[in-house]
Amino acid sequence: MKKIFLLMSLLFIFVGTKSISLNAIAESSFTKDKSESSILSDSNFDDIFKDIRGCAVIFDKQENKYYFYNNDMAQKRVSPFSTFKIVATLLGLQNGIIKDENSKMNYRGVEYPLAVWNENLSLSSAFKFSCIWYFRQIINAIGKNTVEKELNELSYGNCNVSEWIGSNTNPMLDLNGFWLNSSLQISPFEQVNILAKLFEGQSIYSTDNIKILKNIMFIADETNQIYGKTGTGLDGKAWFIGFKEHGDKRKYIAVYLDAPDKKENINGQLAKEIALMMFPRTNTVDINLENIIK
Repeated sequence: MKKIFLLMSLLFIFVGTKSISLNAIAESSFTKDKSESSILSDSNFDDIFKDIRGCAVIFDKQENKYYFYNNDMAQKRVSPFSTFKIVATLLGLQNGIIKDENSKMNYRGVEYPLAVWNENLSLSSAFKFSCIWYFRQIINAIGKNTVEKELNELSYGNCNVSEWIGSNTNPMLDLNGFWLNSSLQISPFEQVNILAKLFEGQSIYSTDNIKILKNIMFIADETNQIYGKTGTGLDGKAWFIGFKEHGDKRKYIAVYLDAPDKKENINGQLAKEIALMMFPRTNTVDINLENIIK
């Protein structure tokens, strides 16, 4: 990666001639002193994104540095799609709806668009295959008030679960929810801060539950370990959020793509590949869930 230029460490960051306020960073529980935090910007990820409209945020916890690509876009709240399953897993574990990686929900014999969803999946499999009905059942079992309360405790984006049943984006009732192109929204910048809060032990969730979540987020193990979750929406929207771990050091990342002109080729897998090149590294291929929001 080319040299990254340090632009400013206190009040504002710039890409080109545009600026954004860093009040959110000042409020972050892991940036205790703004003067100790370095805010950097790098336009040299252009060769990775190429002509795809997107953005990225990397937070190096040990160095206490944020790296931005297209920071204006990285500050904008959008639907989390299936990246919400990270928090939904912890909600389920913390509230006793599920117990571990092997916990199953109630498959009702419905024929879903994806064959891998048509059985009584474990938590591990439901997370891997991004099974919407499984997490819909978890969320329903917890209830609106508790979900809203815990999202507010996390400062998860706008914390808006008002469209509880979703916006009918997908063809079946239990394949919809407030996190799928609906009321709940979060920015890429907020996503990395949520991940850091969870995995740096600064949330209400127990160490055991965080460990279970980490196990099902595991992607690959080479020199560094990679953990994460993809998310895919229609019309060229896609996510990857996660982190790279080496010993006790972590770098958190959120990549978001919004390229309706290339929607046939945009999905969570592509967002993940971009993220892995940004670390940089390459890795394995996930299942492609094609044209259903996940």
